[in-house]
Amino acid sequence: MADVLEITDEIAVPMDDIVLSAMRSSGAGGQNVNKVATAIHLQFDIRACSALPEPIRARLLDMDDRRISAAGVVTIKAREHRTQARNREAALERLRELIRSALVEKKPRVATKPSRKSIRKRLDDKRRRSNVKRSRGRVDDA
Repeated sequence: MADVLEITDEIAVPMDDIVLSAMRSSGAGGQNVNKVATAIHLQFDIRACSALPEPIRARLLDMDDRRISAAGVVTIKAREHRTQARNREAALERLRELIRSALVEKKPRVATKPSRKSIRKRLDDKRRRSNVKRSRGRVDDA
């Protein structure tokens, strides 16, 4: 394994910035689960990594992702494979994908005004629905 995690051709994160620790996996697996530490717990401090360009670091910190804490630490748990090596690769791949998702700058949404026709159609549909519901009311047999 190289001493860097390749994100793109230009961006690589040093493995020194990534903390990997093994722990016992939960769930089914019989004796193997109780004896072998195959699950991987990955932690990556976004703020401490100088290899990431500032705009990407800012977009990562602004992401609404439950894996990123308020302190800017990414926590990824990989426990889907039976071997530590495969879980390690899975965790690193998930970190790679998370950072790649921050490479794409999102276009700001431009607020638009609904057309006159769409407003009229919405109100007509509401009126029609209201009449349907009103007609379902109690029937008086007087």
